Amino acid sequence: MNLKYRIVSIAACAVLLSAGLAIGQTPPPEKGAPAADRPVAPAADTPAAPADAQAIPPAPAPDAPPPELKTLDQEVQGLKKDVVDLNKDLFVLQEELLFPANTQVALYISMDVGTFFALDSVTVKIDNKEVKNYLYTAREADALLKGGVQQIYLGNLKVGKHELVAFFTGKGPVERDYKRGATINFDKGVGAKYLELKITDRVPKHQPEFMIKDWE
Repeated sequence: MNLKYRIVSIAACAVLLSAGLAIGQTPPPEKGAPAADRPVAPAADTPAAPADAQAIPPAPAPDAPPPELKTLDQEVQGLKKDVVDLNKDLFVLQEELLFPANTQVALYISMDVGTFFALDSVTVKIDNKEVKNYLYTAREADALLKGGVQQIYLGNLKVGKHELVAFFTGKGPVERDYKRGATINFDKGVGAKYLELKITDRVPKHQPEFMIKDWE
């Protein structure tokens, strides 16, 4: 065979051999190539977290208050009761100091009426000096009609003779404005003095009646 044809055949075989290697084998990545071009090994499957682990646990139920708090609350309630009782005692002591029994005079008012008089106000004078002027609400007047007794005045008087005058204003028969007065002369001795203003009905005359009673 001609030497020239042998050299061409050997070169052709070398070319075919190189092409077969290129098709069946992937060449290794060059040094310095970006990581995205390199093959990445598949990651192992990560097990999912259980559903119970992701749920928020319920809040714990509130505990009952400790015995110490109950004891403290009872002590506070007891102190409140003691304060109320103390205020009552102080009020009584104040009255005894301001109005001692040997000079004290107390005036009360009561009503026993039907349709002849509706009380609006009462003015009280002792020894020609006004000591009380009281304007009644409908609720207070209704309480008197139901049998209530009100202390309208508390003061001091020296021993001796005194005069008390009371004026009553309101609505009389046929809803007319009505004003009447009552007078009493009394002796103030040693000790407390109690007087009562009484409003009653005079049924035969269809008129109210006003009196002052001395509780001797």
